[in-house]
Amino acid sequence: MTPAIVIPDGYRPLLSPKETEKAIRAIKEFFQTNLAFELNLMRVTAPLFVQSGMGVNDDLNGREEPVSFPVSSMNGTRAEIVQSLAKWKRMALADLVFAPGEGLYADMNAIRPNETLDATHSLYVDQWDWERVMRPEERNIEFLKEIVRRIYDVIRRTEKYVAYAYPAITPALPERITFVHSEELAERHPELTPRHREDVFCREHGAIFVIGIGAALKNGERHDGRAPDYDDWSTATAQGRQGLNGDILVHNPLLDRAFELSSMGIRVDRDALLRQLDLSGQAHRKELYFHKRLLAGELPQTIGGGIGQSRLCMLYLRKAHVGEIQASLWPDDMKRECRRQGVFLL
Repeated sequence: MTPAIVIPDGYRPLLSPKETEKAIRAIKEFFQTNLAFELNLMRVTAPLFVQSGMGVNDDLNGREEPVSFPVSSMNGTRAEIVQSLAKWKRMALADLVFAPGEGLYADMNAIRPNETLDATHSLYVDQWDWERVMRPEERNIEFLKEIVRRIYDVIRRTEKYVAYAYPAITPALPERITFVHSEELAERHPELTPRHREDVFCREHGAIFVIGIGAALKNGERHDGRAPDYDDWSTATAQGRQGLNGDILVHNPLLDRAFELSSMGIRVDRDALLRQLDLSGQAHRKELYFHKRLLAGELPQTIGGGIGQSRLCMLYLRKAHVGEIQASLWPDDMKRECRRQGVFLL
C-alpha cells in the first residue's frame, strides 16, 4: 500500500496546468541566471550516467541502488545513472582548470528507484548541481555561511519575481536565513525525531540552515545520512561542534512543514576523506578512481551542492504535490486520491 498523502483541506491550485508549465520555465530561467551571477558559475554539460566501480557516482546514504545497465559496445562494461554529480563536478573543475572563486553548475537529472513515493518525493530528481573552487583560507564555517546567504538571497529574489508575475501568490520567506547546528536542535528537542525538530524550528524562523549532517551526535544518532566522500561532516568547529556542511530548509506555508531545498557543504580534503572513510567502515574506497585522484592532490578544494528544481517550483507556485511540477510515475491509489482531491498530476 502506498504511504498516505496529505493534501491540505480545501486545496485548489492557484495556476492551471498550462499556466503552471509556463511558470516552471520562467522560474528555472530566472533562478539559474541569478545563481550563476551570484556565485560566479558557468553552465557546463553534465553526464546522465557514469561508469560503475569508479567511485564517481554519489552513494547518498549508502542504501540506495543506482539504476545500472551493460554497455554492449564496451564489452559489457556497466554504467549507472547518476544519483547526483557531487564528485563528478570536482573532477570537472580540475580538468577544465577553474581558478579559486570560479565555479560551474549543471542540470542534474537522476532516477532513484528506492525512493519512498509521496507528495514531495519522486522517482525522478532534477536539481541544479553546482561546485566552486575555494582558497585554502576559506575552509571554515564563516565562508560556508556566506555562500549559504548568497544562495538564500537568490531563493528570495526568485520568490519576489514569481509573486510579481502571479499576484495570487504572496511572498512568505523571511528576509534572513537562521543558522542552527544539528547538535543544538537535538539539545533543544531531544524528544523529537530530527525531521520533527526541523519542522518546529522552521515554523519559528521561516528559513534555516542546519549545520553538521552526517556525523554522530552526542546521543549516538545522526541527524541524517551523508556519504563519506564529498561533504566534510567531521571537521571540528567552534564550541565542540563538527561539520562544514548542511541543508537549507524553509517553512512551506501550504504544507506547514520544513521543506528541504538544498544539500550542500565544503568538500572533504585529504584528511577529512580518510577520517570519514574510516568512520563509515569504507576504507576500501581509497582504491577507487575518484578517491585516488583526491588523495594524490589532483582535485581542488571546493564547496558545492544541489538545489532542487521541482522543489523550488513546488514552493513558489504553492503546489501540494511534486507531481504537479514534474512528470513521473505514481502508484494507482495515489493517482486516484489526487484526482479525488482535485490535484492534477502531470
